[in-house]
This record gives sequence, structure tokens and C-alpha cells, in this order.
Amino acid sequence: MATSPELKQALKDAADSIAKYVQDAATMTVETRYVEMGGDAETAKLAARTTVRLDGDSESILPMKKSAEGELVVDTVVYEMHQENVQAAIDYRAEMLDRLLTVLRGE
Repeated sequence: MATSPELKQALKDAADSIAKYVQDAATMTVETRYVEMGGDAETAKLAARTTVRLDGDSESILPMKKSAEGELVVDTVVYEMHQENVQAAIDYRAEMLDRLLTVLRGE
């Protein structure tokens, strides 16, 4: 059965879209930024960043502050909020990949 040029192009476009989505999903970066009250959101500064790769590798930049003794300690309030953001992003990505697989299976 011959395939029309339009169908070939539609299949190529679909495959390109899927490949781009998978490539985009391969690395997920979550950034938590802060701004002082009344400040401009455009000038928000990085407080924490986590990058998670599809192969399971990850990298985090943690929020640190100096203790009364002058030692660096993790700012637990910012860290916990950042971890919630990371988990929400992981959950969202998993849901989107599951939906993509459902579409590809034709379910």
C-alpha cells in the first residue's frame, strides 16, 4: 500500500514532536528563587537548583547560611520548599510521559 506524501509528512512531524518531547524530558531543572518583599521578580536570585536526568543522575545546589558559630548549614525552610517543587516537577513529568506512552500504545 502506497503512502501519500501528506501522510508521510504527518508521521515525520509526529515523530519529530515525540523525539523533541523525549529530549526535553531527559533533563529536568527546578530552580527556586527569592526576592525581597517589594522587590522586582525579574531580579530574583537563585536560592536552590536541582537537575534530574532521565538516567537517574542528579545535581543539586543547596541553600546555605552561616550559623551563629560561623559554620555553613543548610537553610532548611528554603530546602524543604525547594524539595516540594522538585517532587511536583518529577510527578508532573512522570504523568506526561505516562500519557505519551498511552498515546503511542493506542490505548
